[in-house]
Amino acid sequence: MRAVWTMGFVAAAALSFLFPDFIVFRFTQAVVWAIALLGLVLLCGVSGQFSFAQAALYGMGAYTAAIMANHTSLSLYWAIGLAPLVGYAAGYGLGRVAGGHSIWTQALISYALAIAFPQLLRWRLIEQWTGGVQGLYIDLPEAPAGLLSNDRWCFFLALALLALGLWLAANVIASRSGRALTAARDHDLAALAQGVNVVHVRAVASGLAGGYLALAGCLSSFQFGFVGPTAYNFTLSVQMLFGLVVGGMNSVAGALIGGLFLEFFPTVVASLGKGLSALLYAVLLIVAIVAMPTGIAGALSRLKAMLTRGPKLPRTSHLPGKPPMPMA
Repeated sequence: MRAVWTMGFVAAAALSFLFPDFIVFRFTQAVVWAIALLGLVLLCGVSGQFSFAQAALYGMGAYTAAIMANHTSLSLYWAIGLAPLVGYAAGYGLGRVAGGHSIWTQALISYALAIAFPQLLRWRLIEQWTGGVQGLYIDLPEAPAGLLSNDRWCFFLALALLALGLWLAANVIASRSGRALTAARDHDLAALAQGVNVVHVRAVASGLAGGYLALAGCLSSFQFGFVGPTAYNFTLSVQMLFGLVVGGMNSVAGALIGGLFLEFFPTVVASLGKGLSALLYAVLLIVAIVAMPTGIAGALSRLKAMLTRGPKLPRTSHLPGKPPMPMA
């Protein structure tokens, strides 16, 4: 399986040379979405929590890069390391507050953060750092030695970080901590009886999700070259949840499918019916969720199991010396 993933990433990098920069830009955004959804797979799928705070955590990563670019002399690449740390700290703090409560309380607490974050960016005491309502501009990071276009370089950078994120997520899920998260998701009281610190492991999952989301926001700010408070609103949180549910929240492959869905599905719907794109988007989304409750990744997994299972042989019963007779 590792070889298949490696071949897939190498093929994606090679195929990028066949497309113009605009198409590469869109695939880069799909990769950024996939990194963000990996965090939600750990938070919602593995640990069983619920959150509306993903837009705020995504925005924290973007503003980390923007503030570093506008107010320090450090290279913009330092933001790739700093943004996940900021996201982890914020996500862990949110998990400590909400992790010990019911899923409804988690939703309310994270909703409050999602609503407050854009307003916080406009706060007079910090608007000299955040740019207030006008936001901040960022110069795109240039490719080393000018060997690649900036869009293609951003794609390679995002693809490498996605590969690292997939490796980390897969190892976390397969580790002892991952089993503790699954136990806390399935039955928190039973997990507590077995010695699992439920609040702590949920806070760690929330912190990891915050790190992934902040990294994705940082890469997105590289692409667009601008951050503003209106870009990180509650609608963005819901949009990410749609991508998670459609792709599949119980596997890392679902994050990749969800990233492609978030980037390209609205364009496909818009081409089908002008003026009715929002209605078609909603209808097709509902149909997809009803038809595939475990997401596209879950549906593909079931299809693979059916194809590899083979035909079911009839049971037979026979006596010595007599040919076997089929049983009813």
